[in-house]
Amino acid sequence: MDAGTRRDVSWHGDLLVPQGKDVTRLASLTAAQTARLTGMDPLLPPVAHPPDGEVITAALPSGERVAGVLARTHLTPELPPSLWSALDVFELHPLLGAHGGDAFDALVPRWRNLVEMMRPGADSSCVVFWPSRDAEVTKSLLHHGFVPLSVIAVRGREPGDEPPPGVTIRRATERDIDTVLHLAMVELAYSAQVGGTVLRPGAARIKRDALIPRLAAGDPMWLAERDGVAIGLAECWLTESEPGSWTATRLPVGSWGYVNCLSVLPDARGAGVGQALMSVAHNEMHRRGVRGTFLYYNPPNPLSSVFWARQGYRPLWTVWEVRPATALR
Repeated sequence: MDAGTRRDVSWHGDLLVPQGKDVTRLASLTAAQTARLTGMDPLLPPVAHPPDGEVITAALPSGERVAGVLARTHLTPELPPSLWSALDVFELHPLLGAHGGDAFDALVPRWRNLVEMMRPGADSSCVVFWPSRDAEVTKSLLHHGFVPLSVIAVRGREPGDEPPPGVTIRRATERDIDTVLHLAMVELAYSAQVGGTVLRPGAARIKRDALIPRLAAGDPMWLAERDGVAIGLAECWLTESEPGSWTATRLPVGSWGYVNCLSVLPDARGAGVGQALMSVAHNEMHRRGVRGTFLYYNPPNPLSSVFWARQGYRPLWTVWEVRPATALR
């Protein structure tokens, strides 16, 4: 995914319109927001210029103006993101400058009015990514009806753990597609009960179509086996955070390992299988030169919210959602 390119804009009342060359205020908001957020969390990258979309502004009591870009995304049920997202997404990219919750509060009525004008259906959501350590904006998000959909968590290099007795770990290959798919679907079905995952018709086909080329490319995936039977899966890949890429809007520039799925069969949980899988995955990805590893997890998930903290991960960004989009208050 690409973060989009900057538009030249000028300010006219409550709207930014794509004309002229006056981007001074936009640049000022971006720089001030970067300073505020990186002061809270030094792992945050500089604030990226928002993508194209409907641009709104609001005035604060001081007379200063803040802005936001509302990007609408339509998905079809055949696409992989439909398994963790509403089909009609209204994502706000706030530009609050040096301000926090008061500035976000000021933008919400404009956001809500735009959404209502577009008449979204039931399978819709309002979404915003925001740094997890910004408690002031978190309070505002909760006030407007948002719930934490997922967390982007990061981890550095830490000591590993050995597999439990009787368990072996090996790399998955193309011949393991049916086993990998089964374990991935076990995780998907569980997550659909406790988080934002959607178990849509055709989910198994969507997963298979995504896994086949990744296994063929040799992406790092591991299976944990007991007595020759697969009981766990760690599905990962490597990615680059490069200037201008979507990843660079969330992580510092460099090589990163991404953990897409960790799945352990229900009767094998609690014995150290997941921890051993991730120890192998972390060691291998660090051996290949990554700066760190990251993943998404759902805060309401009673397994993930405990497990990932024990593996050394901590929240960097929180993805907030209101579903359906018309529930924004």
